[in-house]
Amino acid sequence: MRGKPPFKIIAAAVVILGTVGWLVYTGSSDDKTRDYYVTISELNALGNKAYTRHLRVAGNVEPGSIQRAGTDAQFVLLEQGHELRVNYQGAEPPPDTFKDNALALAVGTYGRDGVFHATQLQAKCASKYAPAQPGAAPAGNTPPAGATAMLTPAK
Repeated sequence: MRGKPPFKIIAAAVVILGTVGWLVYTGSSDDKTRDYYVTISELNALGNKAYTRHLRVAGNVEPGSIQRAGTDAQFVLLEQGHELRVNYQGAEPPPDTFKDNALALAVGTYGRDGVFHATQLQAKCASKYAPAQPGAAPAGNTPPAGATAMLTPAK
């Protein structure tokens, strides 16, 4: 005898269809808010698209360009002969590794004023990752002052 489908089957179908619809909606909205990584030269070539996207831009911090005001900072990024003025206003102060010549990644939006307005900032100290100079002792392996005795194996 055929009758109405049981309530449990209808409820399960509604839940499944609702979940699929929610996944489709959130997946398509994530594409609109995704951060696009661009170089400074690519940023200049984007034209009007540069003003409507959330972007990530990397470069080396120009020596002497950092101006701090509380947790905010203004500086210039350099990348292959191109420069970009950055105004950082984030919830946290710039990281300790944010210094002259550091590799920095700014996340934010590009303004029509020609300034990149960053809300997130990451930095790596360039000298920390540079290869050691020939003949220099590796960092952390220098003996303490006055230490002249050598350790010898026990007999």
